[in-house]
Amino acid sequence: MVKETKDKTKQDKSSKEKKTETSGEKKLGDLPGIGPAAIAKLEAAGIFDLMGLAVISPSELAEMAGLGGAAARKAIQAARKMMDLGFIDGFEYSKKRKDISYITLGSVNLDNLLGGRGIESKAITEVFGAYGSGKTQLGLCLAVNVQLPKEKGGSNGKAVYIDTEGTFRPERINQLSEKYGANPDKVLKNIFVARAFNSDHQVLLVDKISEMIKNGEQIKLVVIDSLTAHFRAEFSGRGQLADRQQRLNRYLHNLMKLAEQHNLAIFVTNQVMSNPAMMFGDPTTAIGGNIVGHASTFRIYLRRGRKGSRVAKLIDSPNLPDNETIFFISQTGLNDEEPKE
Repeated sequence: MVKETKDKTKQDKSSKEKKTETSGEKKLGDLPGIGPAAIAKLEAAGIFDLMGLAVISPSELAEMAGLGGAAARKAIQAARKMMDLGFIDGFEYSKKRKDISYITLGSVNLDNLLGGRGIESKAITEVFGAYGSGKTQLGLCLAVNVQLPKEKGGSNGKAVYIDTEGTFRPERINQLSEKYGANPDKVLKNIFVARAFNSDHQVLLVDKISEMIKNGEQIKLVVIDSLTAHFRAEFSGRGQLADRQQRLNRYLHNLMKLAEQHNLAIFVTNQVMSNPAMMFGDPTTAIGGNIVGHASTFRIYLRRGRKGSRVAKLIDSPNLPDNETIFFISQTGLNDEEPKE
């Protein structure tokens, strides 16, 4: 009897494994001509799945994996066939968007500005404004709020914080944790922080995120503070503007691909400059021009308001009207009303 039970258990396990192999997600090793050595090179270059392979060119694949041109084209064609990258109808697309998650900003006013639930996954949310407008504070609040359960406005996940300006402060995370009665040490352990010292390092860190997710980290948010600081410093003058924009464009597309593949939210802060050609109105303009403007799904302009308030203005969204609201920054985070002393 015991033997029969064991045999049956083995058969069930075997059938489950076969079913998983048959209906499971296809991997890089399933492609023709892609062996362990090629997979190792692809993963070193930041490509961990079929989607990452399907969207690159044969020449890029040949260079990264050490394949011939014909083998690279064959592998890419097979990846595209497996991924079924054709068209789907709008109804099917709407069903795919049901897995979108949201992260509250901790302010009802700000959440309502973005449709009522905060920033969304599979999207890039950009905030820009002058120094002291509250950009970093939003990023720090999101890094804490993403850890909340879904019923409280979080994603029950972890955050990656790419710090390009030295603005990440653990002490501030401790203060924000108190709002929810959370253990500050536990909250900090769920935030992976990296100080990017130049644009090359900044680009490399995005590739590392895919590797971390593959290794089992439940990352649901990526904060980049700020997006353009290194690009602006390293590519100065009009002679280097085209190179800067091209590099920035590729970086933003990698961010969007990361968000789509892993269903996570991207939140970036951006620097500003004063536009001398603007004779009337606010001359503040975001760095990066149309490249950043087109890549960002949601764009919010922050500025200081009266009596210590901040004004947030939604200036671009695929589904929401232009609008603005006010909020306040206090020791416990973002508030809708002026904090009492």
